[in-house]
Amino acid sequence: MATEFNHISVLAHEVIEALDPARGGIYVDGTLGGGGHSKLILDTAPPNTRLIGIDRDESAIQAASLRIAHPGFTPVRDNFHNITQILNALSIEKVDGILLDLGVSSHQLDTPQRGFSYRFEGPLDMRMDSEAALSAFDIVNSYEERDLANLIFAYGEERHSRRIARAIVHARATTPIQTTTQLADIIENATPRQKYGSPHPAMRTFMAIRIAVNDELSPLGNVLENAINCLKMGGRIAVITFHSLEDRITKTIFNQVANPCNCPRDIPYCVCDKKPGLRILTKKPILPTQQELEANTRAHSAKLRVAERI
Repeated sequence: MATEFNHISVLAHEVIEALDPARGGIYVDGTLGGGGHSKLILDTAPPNTRLIGIDRDESAIQAASLRIAHPGFTPVRDNFHNITQILNALSIEKVDGILLDLGVSSHQLDTPQRGFSYRFEGPLDMRMDSEAALSAFDIVNSYEERDLANLIFAYGEERHSRRIARAIVHARATTPIQTTTQLADIIENATPRQKYGSPHPAMRTFMAIRIAVNDELSPLGNVLENAINCLKMGGRIAVITFHSLEDRITKTIFNQVANPCNCPRDIPYCVCDKKPGLRILTKKPILPTQQELEANTRAHSAKLRVAERI
């Protein structure tokens, strides 16, 4: 039986406005989750619309399949990094819209057994794909102190990364760190006392470890380029990010495809003959409304960028 998923979709209205599924065609939800965005797309689109929902989490595939009763819905258990191969296997050459809602799902955060959250007691896991080899336990208990500190600083942008890494290595010297609350306590004791209302001191470290476990950032630039190449002319790509590094990569790739000319600035006209492949529809990222922020606290760091294939 599929696990119940949280059905609150971040920036739902804005995603529908961006992708404009009323045009019909073929859409890809590369981060299916509980199927909230996918269902909205299909509910808004003509009956003959097709949607490919991709997720590496089997429980997400099961939950979305139960929720979405539409003949055009095709769930695929895979990583959206493989979008080109997935579409080729389905004999789909180009699509009309692609949505990527990056980061961890509410369901994963709220399920203690998945080990994503410092708020609940659970095993140090954090794998989006439960069959993947690397877990948070492996990173926390086997990485050298320097590598651990670098990871926490690079992916979590945590300024106390060295103190936290030192405390982790010291703690695991006695016995392996097994649970999320053990790790959260170690981090909290290693960092200065937080001001009232500040995020939990373990938040950035947990995010950094999760990103490393699931290899969320290193392939993102190439994945976005591949996704753009899967769009028909006039097709749109919408990317929701929750992390400054994700947003920076998305912005950079969009700009590179929209402005590919690499001619020296002192040349009066373009001689490289590289043509723009995108029109960026969001000069600045779209942010949640105050109403959404009040209804869904997890929307606070969300940013939506949208571009159209030309």
